[in-house]
Formats: sequence, structure tokens, C-alpha cells
Amino acid sequence: MPEWVSTRDPNAVAAVVQATYAEMFPEGDPLFVSRAFSWVIQAFRGELPEYQAVDTRYHDLEHTLQGTLCFARLLGNRHRVGAQPAVPQRWFELGLLAILFHDTGYLKRREDREGTGAKYTLVHVHRSADFAATFLRARGFAEREIRAVQNMIRCTGVDARPSVLSFQDELERLVGCALGTADLLGQMAAEDYLEKLPALYGEFAEAAQHTRDPHSFVASFRSAEELLARTPAFWEAYVKPRLEDEFLGLYRFLNDPYPDGPNPYVMRIEAHMERLRRRFGAAEDPGPGPRG
Repeated sequence: MPEWVSTRDPNAVAAVVQATYAEMFPEGDPLFVSRAFSWVIQAFRGELPEYQAVDTRYHDLEHTLQGTLCFARLLGNRHRVGAQPAVPQRWFELGLLAILFHDTGYLKRREDREGTGAKYTLVHVHRSADFAATFLRARGFAEREIRAVQNMIRCTGVDARPSVLSFQDELERLVGCALGTADLLGQMAAEDYLEKLPALYGEFAEAAQHTRDPHSFVASFRSAEELLARTPAFWEAYVKPRLEDEFLGLYRFLNDPYPDGPNPYVMRIEAHMERLRRRFGAAEDPGPGPRG
């Protein structure tokens, strides 16, 4: 089982990522990981001139760190078992930037004084990709690298289909699928996932009020209780097939030991789902899904 790491502590998560990076790429840039983490921390804490601090209760910095930790573990384990094709150093670095920036689309600009960043739920993936492009371009990243980060971010969209996204090559697709896997598993396996779902409902409710589209998925939940009740069906009907098919079954690299050992992320999620089934029974309609 992986060592417990507090995802409330950016330094703790960065240490795990740095150790994985150094193991995979002994000749890599020793400052890259710390630099990437400093960028996202600055963004979420409102230390960039153009943006306020994050004000969404579910999609906070910890949510991003949950996915980032899972991403590093997945690619680190994949490296240890010698899976092919091997992920090169630059693709790991771009993937790390993508997972760190994948929810910057919830950040409000300085002049934006209406509501919280939750109002951007339906467009946050697009805004995140735009944020990453502007940020990385200003720091000298090549256009091909920026496009790669954007494509990886798009893998986290609730309706994203990596099988039809215009990736530049198969390594980009692979890392994008690892990112999409980590975004799902990282949040759903968190110890307080069920306790935080009412906050996610609050974000959906604000987004629904902002967009005023009764047919959007954010408008499909009438209460936090309904979101909770539909989560097990969402896991079975949406997440598990997505992990297996669209995301290439990469979650298996989290099996401990690989390939046939238990998967600690899946085990924690199944325990959450069992708690919900005992409380609500079996709901048949997964709906659009309680995820970010």
C-alpha cells in the first residue's frame, strides 16, 4: 500500500512527486518539480496579478493535489514495471503541469466580483487550457508543448473522449489518459470524499443559476442528497468503464503489487460506494456524474 500523504500539504505532495521524478529521470532538472508547484500555489493563493485566490469549496488546491499525487504514483509505478512505451522526461514534466493547472479555470479574474468560480463549471476545462497557454507562453514554453498541456487538460472534461481528441502523438495520449485517470481516482478515493460532495453540489447549483440552462448536467441534481444517492451508479456506469476503455486501463498500474494485487485507490472508492448504498439503496440513474 502507498504511504499516506497529506494532500492538504503542498510540500508533502511535492516531495513525493520529486522523489518519483528523480527515480525516473536521474539526470532531470532538480528544480522543475518545485518550480511547477510554486506556480500553481501562486495561482490558487491569488498571488498572480490577474487572478483572485480560488474561492470554490470543492475544487480547491487540495483537489488538485489529490490528482497530482495519484498521477505521479501511477506513472512512477508504470516506470518501475518497465511498461512500454516509456514516458520520457519532458512528457512527465508536461503532464505534471497539466494536472497542476487542470482546474485553474475556476479562478476568477481580479475584476470579477460576481459569485464564486463555481459559476464557470461548464467552461472550466476550456478556461484551464487557456490559462495554461497564456501562463506557459509567457515563460518560454514551445507551442507544441503548450498544445500538449492543453490536450492533457482536456482529458479531464466530464464528456472528454481521448480516443477522438487530436493528440500530437501516442505518448501525449498516454500521459493525457494517465491524467484523466488520476483526476477521477485522486478525488474519489480521498478520505473525506463523501463529506465534500455537498460542496460539489453547491458548485453545481451556482453554475446552474449562472448558466440558466435547465438541460445542463449541473441542473440535474435537486439536492446534495440526490447527488450522494446517485454517486454509486455514477461510479459503476461512468467512471469504471471510462477508466477501463477511454483511459486505457492505466489505473491498473496502481495495483499493489502489480499486476494482480489490490488497487488501494479502487478499494477506498468501493468502500465509499458501499457506505452510500447502505444509506440510500441502489439508484439506477447515474446522471451526468458528481465529479469535477
